[in-house]
Amino acid sequence: MRFTSGQRLDDGVLEREFTLGEIPGLLWTPGSVSAPAPLILLGHPGGLRKMYPRLAERARHSVAEGFAAATIELPGGGDRPRSAAAEEARADLLRALGAGEPVNDEIVDRLVLPLVEKAVPEWRTALDALLSLPEIGGPVGFSGGVISIGIRLAVVEPRISAALLFAGSFVPRTMFEEARQVTVPLQVLLQWDDEGNDRQLALDLFDAFGSREKTLHANMGGHTGVPQFEGDAGNRFFARHLK
Repeated sequence: MRFTSGQRLDDGVLEREFTLGEIPGLLWTPGSVSAPAPLILLGHPGGLRKMYPRLAERARHSVAEGFAAATIELPGGGDRPRSAAAEEARADLLRALGAGEPVNDEIVDRLVLPLVEKAVPEWRTALDALLSLPEIGGPVGFSGGVISIGIRLAVVEPRISAALLFAGSFVPRTMFEEARQVTVPLQVLLQWDDEGNDRQLALDLFDAFGSREKTLHANMGGHTGVPQFEGDAGNRFFARHLK
């Protein structure tokens, strides 16, 4: 991990950009640290520059509650090299949505499964580096982003103690079997009127999760209409399981 820049935000939060090889990332930590902070990994759909305002808001909200927060760019996102196969799958997805046609499983598999295969090892490498920093301790939570990435991480990464997942992205049917293997405490957000989300599939996925503690927060509104109070609810969820 190599830090490339840093700034102190107006609330005292220290924001630093870093790279892991070709992978860019961002780390937010409290202004003053008396003990290593628990870590929340902030998922997103790709494009750190585009997502920065929302990521920074989520991070600062978490740091105010005593957590550290970090994120990395997804494969194919931002300035990272594009995959011709992923671009073709994305074009097929947009074509189906534009025509008002159902998005078939084959398109979803081509778009999502290779992303999961590439992104999850990168998140685990980032976690190795982040937990080596003296200001970060653990345990670790995962919050938001592409839900299939969150599912895979919750299954294969034993250092993740809790996950807050956003039901708002396409999910391959094969991920349902992995969802049954998830055992960490879960809180799942569902926007009831999400125009790009299959509500029934999201409910079926929630039912499939194997966690003994799992909570569904369903709110009216579209994809970007998550109520602000869900940020406080997420912090309370992580406070129960990471502190």
